[in-house]
Amino acid sequence: MNAGIRRSYVRHEDTDEGDVMTQHIETLIIGAGQAGLSAGHHLRKLGRECLIVDGNERIGDNWRCHYDSLALFTPGKANGLDGVPFPGDPAHFPSKDEFAEYLELYAVAQDLPVRMQTRVDRLRPAERDGHDGFVATLGAEEITCDNVVVATGTFGRTPQTPPFARDLAPGIQQLHSSAYRNPAQLADGPALVVGASHSGLDIAYELAATRPTTLVGPDRGNVPLDWASHRIQVVFPLIEFAFNHVLTRRTPMGRKTMRQLRHHGAPQLRVKRHHLAERDVEWVTEHITGVTAGLPRLADGRTFDVASVVWATGFRQAYDWIDVPLPVQDGWPVEYRGVVGSVPGFYFCGLAFQYCFASGEVNGVGRDAAYIARKITARMGTRTLSPV
Repeated sequence: MNAGIRRSYVRHEDTDEGDVMTQHIETLIIGAGQAGLSAGHHLRKLGRECLIVDGNERIGDNWRCHYDSLALFTPGKANGLDGVPFPGDPAHFPSKDEFAEYLELYAVAQDLPVRMQTRVDRLRPAERDGHDGFVATLGAEEITCDNVVVATGTFGRTPQTPPFARDLAPGIQQLHSSAYRNPAQLADGPALVVGASHSGLDIAYELAATRPTTLVGPDRGNVPLDWASHRIQVVFPLIEFAFNHVLTRRTPMGRKTMRQLRHHGAPQLRVKRHHLAERDVEWVTEHITGVTAGLPRLADGRTFDVASVVWATGFRQAYDWIDVPLPVQDGWPVEYRGVVGSVPGFYFCGLAFQYCFASGEVNGVGRDAAYIARKITARMGTRTLSPV
């Protein structure tokens, strides 16, 4: 889908590799998920020019690629982005595909300037003519911009598995959670799920319906509510208040939760310990530390003779395509509320705990996006664009 762009400047440059088409846009947003679309909405609302690019074929594909049974942890009434309520039953927890369809609807309804199948290969500072912005390389095309918003996802999309995974016996099927879709993918026989955050809990519970399943990973706590009960609909507003206003980067409790969430994973929400016990899942709250005789091994020497392993070990942020002096600490960009203070014009939107626990939820991303849009507007002031 390509919505219209209100203003841009294009020229062709002769290079040794042929013509390069160059376009200038005030703010380039990389990623057309809920964070990127929300950032675009708030910039347009303030009268600022922007362009949203994404390498996927369709808006919402970053949701469609997950396992088949994935559903949001928030009900429909909490899943609307600013300006377009989520359609249907407000108490329904949407599937990943239903939410993907909503994102497409949102982009069309808001007439957002989106270019799909447009992958940014490289992002670098713009040094020509003293320009203080950035240059994004997209194949044979370049886009210059005054500001850039990286909205490529909460935890990145580079699967993370331990180095010793390569030492497992060849007969053990291995799959990262990013490639898992449903139990039919796995070989018959016992399964081991490594990692006990949301995806690990979901996958272990699903696999246990058809095979013996073991889950290995520390218990990160529990929100003591049944997501399938009517009570969750009554209590949910209180939970969301805490997620939006109590667990923030401004409070000691929030900063502690931020460290836990970014580096260790989230607490049990929909699938809990008692659900796993009902399906005879053995939950070992330790770590797989290596391999013995081709089998995954705990620190105490126990091994697991299994037919398959699902590595629900998360993702790592990959910034190798960004040639900007981006400060990174413990694998995360150094920013506050998405603003990279040391690199003027560089912003993030959609990071886990960008401001609060709810930043990783649909109903929290709008506030983060609005904040970024205000910062960009203040930075640009009354500046007008000039042709490159």
